[in-house]
Amino acid sequence: WHYAPTMNGGERARTIDEMPMEWCMGNGVCIHFQDKPDGYKVTAADLEQYFRRIDYQLRPLDIVLLHTGAQKNYGRTEYGITGCGVGREATLWLLRQGVKVVGTDAWSWDVPLPLVAKEFAKTKDPSVIWEGHLAGMEMEYYQMEKMTNLDLLPVTGFQVICFPIKIRGGSAGWVRPIAVL
Repeated sequence: WHYAPTMNGGERARTIDEMPMEWCMGNGVCIHFQDKPDGYKVTAADLEQYFRRIDYQLRPLDIVLLHTGAQKNYGRTEYGITGCGVGREATLWLLRQGVKVVGTDAWSWDVPLPLVAKEFAKTKDPSVIWEGHLAGMEMEYYQMEKMTNLDLLPVTGFQVICFPIKIRGGSAGWVRPIAVL
């Protein structure tokens, strides 16, 4: 419901209290992309290359966390323009692997909004706005934003527990995610 009133190509979108709880606890995978420049849009090719390099095949219900390095600016004005973001194509690639929950240390799963606004001002292409979010209209998924300590996580070999607060009819809910190493 956070992305749009529909998901999966036209079904009524679920509200946060309807999220399947079995999706909120699983194997964690941390993508360490803190070397990507601020505003970089992660592509499906980037993800394919990363998983090939670490020799890992995503499994259904893996919880994928994106370490962008943005957390270093949390609480500062720069936070809203720090870190890379995940585009529509890359988000859908993850979802096709069976991923249902993702997270990032950045302000948003998408490229930082002020940088997207600059791109939109140049191109006038509305598809660049919230494209990672709006992938949820095509395939259901849930995202966590503004996470911390992702820099302390290994690439794999940990569990994530991330049950959201159930807000009846809510489009989102806060979560206190933990990694079990």
